[in-house]
Amino acid sequence: MKNTFNHLIDTASLSLTEIDELLRLALDIKKSPQTYVGACNGKIMATLFYEPSTRTMMSFQSAMLRLDGGVIGFDNPSGSSVTKGESLKDTAKVVSSYSDLLVIRAPWEGAAKAAALTADCPVINAGDGGHLHPTQTLTDLATLSAELGRLNNLTIGLCGDLKYGRTTHSLVKTLSKYKGNRFVLISDKNFTLPDYIKNHIAATDCTFTESDSLGDALPQLDVLYMTRTQRERLAVGENPTTFVLTPQLMSQGKKTLAVLHPLPRVDEISPLVDDDPRALYFKQANYGMYVRMSLIVTLLNITKSHPPVPLLNGKTYDGISCLNPKCVTNPAYNNVNLPRSFLRTGNTYECEYCSHPRAGRGD
Repeated sequence: MKNTFNHLIDTASLSLTEIDELLRLALDIKKSPQTYVGACNGKIMATLFYEPSTRTMMSFQSAMLRLDGGVIGFDNPSGSSVTKGESLKDTAKVVSSYSDLLVIRAPWEGAAKAAALTADCPVINAGDGGHLHPTQTLTDLATLSAELGRLNNLTIGLCGDLKYGRTTHSLVKTLSKYKGNRFVLISDKNFTLPDYIKNHIAATDCTFTESDSLGDALPQLDVLYMTRTQRERLAVGENPTTFVLTPQLMSQGKKTLAVLHPLPRVDEISPLVDDDPRALYFKQANYGMYVRMSLIVTLLNITKSHPPVPLLNGKTYDGISCLNPKCVTNPAYNNVNLPRSFLRTGNTYECEYCSHPRAGRGD
């Protein structure tokens, strides 16, 4: 496949053709892995993980090793020059000169896009704060495509912490590209999906409803996407309701229901559900490795004949800065040299790094 994109920051930037081709390749690799041995011989992937990770980091590393590539990087910034005050820009610039592909996970929303602005190789977003997690979304889609046989005309329940759950943000943005999908947002009323994601659904032919009851929503679902409470991102005093999937609740679901979870699981799915054939979350984790193999092979295809796709398409406005305290452009994160960029619609300015909207000055 000749790749038609330069980085993977957000699946929203991919066409349906590009997504479907990545999924096709992932499932082909899963079916015939021996065919792809040696595909990345002599290539090096750098993993910059500023946040803890098990599945995402190990699946990227195992994906590259199975393709005969090499891996460098860190999984604890305390052992890197970050502790000396090195900026994200400088780290990305230097490490990308040692590698052919850079994979980054960070607590700052928009970090992967910021890294891609300066990196000398393709960048993959492995999770940026509570914003996005595109490779998890591709994993979710590969699971549904293989297990259910379609990605359209589905009723998808998303349950748990939808405010900070970056996996749900990416999944909704991507599945709303497919026709006829309906989302049921199951959450504490104070932890529902951010408005900018709801607005994204409203701009498509997909629809959504909201509920605070998993039991009421379950019988209508084709897919149930459970998530944990993102306790590491909660503000002081926030304490969302925990929804728990039990065998009793599963008895109300369709026989063809697909239960997904990005993992790690804490207490939102009873272990007694694990033996139910509709529980696909461990299969889902396995699909993730093949998705990442597909993405690595695609981005390291050097036969690109197209110009680079601009990462920033907005403008800088005097007196306008992002109000999201977790945005990578926050001065507290030592990224003061990042160009601010906003997409303006009327009197609203949307930060191109973290998608946070803020009211403008009206000029």
